[in-house]
Amino acid sequence: MAVTVETLEKLERRITLTLAAATINSEVETRLKKLSRTVKADGFRPGKVPMSVVAQRYGYSVHYEVMNDKVGEVFSSAVKEANLRVAGAPRIAEKEGTPEAGQVSFDATFEVYPDIKMGDITTAEVQRVSTEVTDAAINKTIDILRKQRRTFAQRPAAGGAEAEDRVTIDFEGKIDGVPFDGGKADAFQFIIGEGQMLEAFDKAVRGMKSGDSKTFPLQFPEDYQGKEVAGKEADFLVTVKKIEMQNLPEVNEAFAKSLGIKEGTVEGLRADVKRNLEREVKFRVLARNKASVMDALIKVAELDVPNSLVNGEIERMVEGARADLKKRGIKDAETAPIPNEIFQPQAERRVRLGLVVGELVRSNNLQAKPDQLQAHIEEMAQSYEKPSEVVRWYLGDRQRMAEVEAVVVENNVANFVLSKAVVVDKALPFDELMAA
Repeated sequence: MAVTVETLEKLERRITLTLAAATINSEVETRLKKLSRTVKADGFRPGKVPMSVVAQRYGYSVHYEVMNDKVGEVFSSAVKEANLRVAGAPRIAEKEGTPEAGQVSFDATFEVYPDIKMGDITTAEVQRVSTEVTDAAINKTIDILRKQRRTFAQRPAAGGAEAEDRVTIDFEGKIDGVPFDGGKADAFQFIIGEGQMLEAFDKAVRGMKSGDSKTFPLQFPEDYQGKEVAGKEADFLVTVKKIEMQNLPEVNEAFAKSLGIKEGTVEGLRADVKRNLEREVKFRVLARNKASVMDALIKVAELDVPNSLVNGEIERMVEGARADLKKRGIKDAETAPIPNEIFQPQAERRVRLGLVVGELVRSNNLQAKPDQLQAHIEEMAQSYEKPSEVVRWYLGDRQRMAEVEAVVVENNVANFVLSKAVVVDKALPFDELMAA
């Protein structure tokens, strides 16, 4: 029997589903009989409960289950016969009007996947960045490693606090003469010049000696994280209790060995740092270039986006936001008001890109190959102490492998587009790439 598909708007479709009442009743009776073999009721032995009692207790729920199952089966059969690709879950409601005798009818309203019209990729402009790992980048990274292992020693009493000194202070802040929450601390430590404190606070402490006290004004930024003081001016009283100078380890063989460098040489340390930086730069460059490719695909592809898929993506994003709030210890994270609207543009972009990328993958055979998956996992594993264990960890879990596959497919799409599009190459400074 031919299925009549009604087009409502853009991607929205509707079909009518018809079920024979006798089929529903027969299935309900069969399930109730099966249930009666195990159901328990006071005054009856198991398996001996009368069908009238079973039907009275469980008839409604069994009938509901049967209706859901049968409607689902008929819907699946109908969309298959009509050769439709359904996007999202259908909305099914009993059809208005008087049904034919012995039948039950439902209207199923749903969206279908769109036809995607791909523009000419060869006319799309894509920026491709590249970054070189320089000696300066290696030196900067080694300096960070040194700071991670630095020690501190008491500064002579005559010396004032300087950049990179660790100071221990007592402080109290007041706004209009009134203390405020978080504005007071005793024996508080911070390192001058490393951005731990607001710049005005940092500058005020510079030059002070151990035992000195000072009062100074401080203007909180408008976007300060503490909303109750943001944009306001406070007066701070600071007393310096202790000043310590930093002592950085020398870059020598002992330092290299302390970092686990097998060769135990400065050359080996620099080579190891370079390898790690090159690996990090590669992943960051790939991410930048993929983002540029995706921007280009959005511009050249024409399609309608199924609202059902967008709504599903919004729900996942809201759930992710709640999980993040909960992880941060936010009270009532599960019930905090999170408007769906704030995720609408991002969700629509994700769905649109997913559909376009899927079309490119299907039409150009860009699926992830087994050797690509293996190579990607092994490359990621190199940044860990025991790469072989990391490889096994990925290979042993389907969900993790699915995540890897998604990344490899995106890489394939990016490489395909870069091979076709108008590519504008740009050399990006190391610091700019790492700061992004």
